[in-house]
Amino acid sequence: MLARKSIIPEEYVFARIVAEYLRQPRYTARPRQARFIAKNGACNAAHKNIREQGRFLQDIFTTLVDLKWRYTLLIFTMSFLCSWLLFAMMWWLVAFSHGDLGQRQGSVFQPCVTNVSSFTSAFLFSIEVQVTIGFGGRMVTEECPTAITVLIMQNIAGLIINAVMLGCIFMKTAQAHRRAETLIFSRHAVIGVRNGKLCLMFRVGDLRKSMIISASVRIQVVRKTSTAEGEIIPMNQIDIKMENSIDSSSVFLVSPLIICHVIDRRSPLYEISASDLHNQDLEVIVILEGVVETTGITTQARTSYIAEEILWGYRFVPIVTEEEGTYSVDYSKFGNRIKVATPHCSARELDEKPSILIQTLQKSELSHQNSLRKRSSLKKNNSMRRNNSSFSTSKVQFFTLDAGNTVL
Repeated sequence: MLARKSIIPEEYVFARIVAEYLRQPRYTARPRQARFIAKNGACNAAHKNIREQGRFLQDIFTTLVDLKWRYTLLIFTMSFLCSWLLFAMMWWLVAFSHGDLGQRQGSVFQPCVTNVSSFTSAFLFSIEVQVTIGFGGRMVTEECPTAITVLIMQNIAGLIINAVMLGCIFMKTAQAHRRAETLIFSRHAVIGVRNGKLCLMFRVGDLRKSMIISASVRIQVVRKTSTAEGEIIPMNQIDIKMENSIDSSSVFLVSPLIICHVIDRRSPLYEISASDLHNQDLEVIVILEGVVETTGITTQARTSYIAEEILWGYRFVPIVTEEEGTYSVDYSKFGNRIKVATPHCSARELDEKPSILIQTLQKSELSHQNSLRKRSSLKKNNSMRRNNSSFSTSKVQFFTLDAGNTVL
């Protein structure tokens, strides 16, 4: 008995097998690297299993400033309400102990606090005392020394609460990281040749006209390393120097600057080539610090570049131009970059064989000349075609109607 023919055609079955084979991954993708510092400067570190929670209460002011706005406003409101209720209870007890609650108006009896006959009136008087409203309907008499003592205590407590809470609100609104929102970094860092050396470069800028005084830039490379004894350091922070003629990290941030790090023998990037870069588990952290000119508060802006965000063989385009006697900055080109001739070897290989750089530049020059020749030849061909089309004459046929005959 012959086998039954399949309902699905054989060509469709073969196509399905090929599609499934193509969908299968041929390599194992490297898991995405966890950032130590986010692009917006936030630290990606979670603190767990903190046993000594009481240390946060020893520095209560910093704790209040670090809280979120909703919790700060809640504590701000509850501190005043609780103090008003506490002293309202004290005023009510003073009036109750002196017998002021059962007395009627117009009698010869002298109360400790006039017109305090219930807890509601005591609460209103507590608000008037602490916020110094003084409507005039209620006041403390010289009849009770206890009432005078409570009045002094509430004034002192009110001043302390006002100073702490208003200072907390002011510090939250004038925090240093608010100013750091206008300090920007380029989204990518680049590696290119500058003065015959491989350099790591990125761009920083300030969007405000008010300057950052004593601005300084620090660069660190965070990577997993191991010591000679076998100890594994998961986040080893290595400081790297920036190119500066005065051997300092200070910058004059009046316009966007390109920060450059020369990859030399002291650099942790010295033995990394273009092919090895994306396989490296490293993160370049950039820290910009300075004093705000208008407030005098020290601010700090941070960002980081992982291996996928470091582009090999590029440089940033210039964005500062002189227009009518002033320097103009075009921030639309802040992160723009162009591809340049760069050896794909490491800085160590480039130091050992300087001819690699010369060969790379020569190849780049030849390719540039060839492209120019191709463009010129295309322009010549286009111009010749236009000339030929203009000199060519088209045949014109004339038709005349003569007794139904057509004459050419």
